[in-house]
Amino acid sequence: MDIDITDTAHVVDAAAVMKLFPARPRLLALGEPTHGEDTLLELRNGLFRQLVEQEGYRTIAIESDCIKGLIVDDYVTSGIGSLDDVMERGFSHTWFNTSEPNRELVRWMRAYNDVRPASEHVHFAGIDGPLEMTEAAGPRQALTALHDYLAARVDADLLPCTADTLDRLLGPDDRWTDPAAMTEPDRSVGQSAEAKELRLYADDLVALLDEHTPHLMAVSSPQDRERARLYARTAMGLLRYHYWMADGSPGRMTRLVGLRDSMMADNLLAIARRAPALVYAHNGHLQRDKSTMRMNGRPLQWWSAGALAGARLGERYAFLATALGTIRHQGVDTPPPDTVEGLLYALPEDRYLVDAPRLATGLGDSRPAPRVSPYFGYAPLDPAHLAGNDGIVFVKDVP
Repeated sequence: MDIDITDTAHVVDAAAVMKLFPARPRLLALGEPTHGEDTLLELRNGLFRQLVEQEGYRTIAIESDCIKGLIVDDYVTSGIGSLDDVMERGFSHTWFNTSEPNRELVRWMRAYNDVRPASEHVHFAGIDGPLEMTEAAGPRQALTALHDYLAARVDADLLPCTADTLDRLLGPDDRWTDPAAMTEPDRSVGQSAEAKELRLYADDLVALLDEHTPHLMAVSSPQDRERARLYARTAMGLLRYHYWMADGSPGRMTRLVGLRDSMMADNLLAIARRAPALVYAHNGHLQRDKSTMRMNGRPLQWWSAGALAGARLGERYAFLATALGTIRHQGVDTPPPDTVEGLLYALPEDRYLVDAPRLATGLGDSRPAPRVSPYFGYAPLDPAHLAGNDGIVFVKDVP
């Protein structure tokens, strides 16, 4: 494949990113094609600092537990807790809380906020549900926090149930978190009589939250109201997720991965209402197209969080996919020259930003071949989705 793409490649910085768009995106989504590589997180950190200092971005949102993320936000905005404790308790997924670049991100955000008024603070958010690949958290934390918020602010007679009733129906937490339920639906409690009753109570609590919006605006802070809505979204999302964990139909796994991205999309939309944000998660969660994967030998397709949020936000949502040349310690060697990564690898720079729509136009009908990665943890760029990206961040070699 012989085309000149040098005029589409630029240095990776905030100024070059902003030139890709007619106006500043409300959500700038930066995807990663693999988890756990510090090189990519360091690039993310540098870009976020520039977006804060030069473009007025005020939030970074990453693929981590949305409720645990409140621990991080409390630390970076108010200094609550210690850095060690925040790194231990404020992140989900093992590659996040042990990451030195993540630690450096939290440290920088705290230092930035420490010398600025609250109106100029930067914020941290998790966009994922309280979910792991092999298990899901129970709804206790989100559901009881929502109930507590309402019980303190509306008449007790309006509440659909008491806290004791919720506690009784929830039962022991290990009933909800049994890892075997991911592969054995009959081990899940998600369709038990208690779980079905909890879904009704949760729905009534969310309705009460909506019905009393004017009163709640008068008697609670914006932060408290935002958190109550986060608890509401999470409680309902987890109860739906557990319901489908208990389902034995062929559509079970498709519904589960779709529900996870739907929870992410709801969190993205809530973040977008507050301030411009940089979002960092896997390409598969942020792309505008349907996501695909194989699980237990079966192909799955579902709408990604980016597709869902982008459909609502239009041009206020922007997506930069990240692609890699090599990850030699994982067996990913130099990409074939007839792939998108091979075409980008031929350029001399170590990392750069590519205008994806211009690249797609330059390629015309000569669509690159799909790259096949020997490492399951690296998802190559899909040439069929090239035009759906606003840009591509290319990193030539991961040390």
